[in-house]
Amino acid sequence: MKIEFMHCAIAEARKALENSEVPVGAIVVRNSQVIGRGYNQREKHNDPTAHAEILAIRQAASYLGSWRLTDCEIYVTLEPCPMCAGAIVNSRIQTIVYGAYDLKSGAVNSLYNILSDKRLNHQVEIYSGICEEQCQALLKEFFDQLRN
Repeated sequence: MKIEFMHCAIAEARKALENSEVPVGAIVVRNSQVIGRGYNQREKHNDPTAHAEILAIRQAASYLGSWRLTDCEIYVTLEPCPMCAGAIVNSRIQTIVYGAYDLKSGAVNSLYNILSDKRLNHQVEIYSGICEEQCQALLKEFFDQLRN
């Protein structure tokens, strides 16, 4: 786990904030190289699946020419939802590093434990709360802007 990769995910989240999207960013890393990037683009594409994690995973799979992202890590600013947690399991990502907890829809630790569920065919190594304050600050800024 490298903090500089979390800073890259935060930079992606800032792109979402600049585009009036919920500021969540994600990157996929393999062998210390970023191979996928994404930030929330649901509003832009009118696509409920255009979450940061999904977009980063798609880009990484395209880069590798394989849906199997074994030996990869994903860094994301917010705890993934059930859809994104499912995509992380299905893509065989080895490790997740995330910032802020999502008490309303988090599927890694908060509401569900999809990534560590032994009933599934793949489990993911989890590091949570990394750069949590920075990640929460972006979310707070976005929702404060909505209210004003």
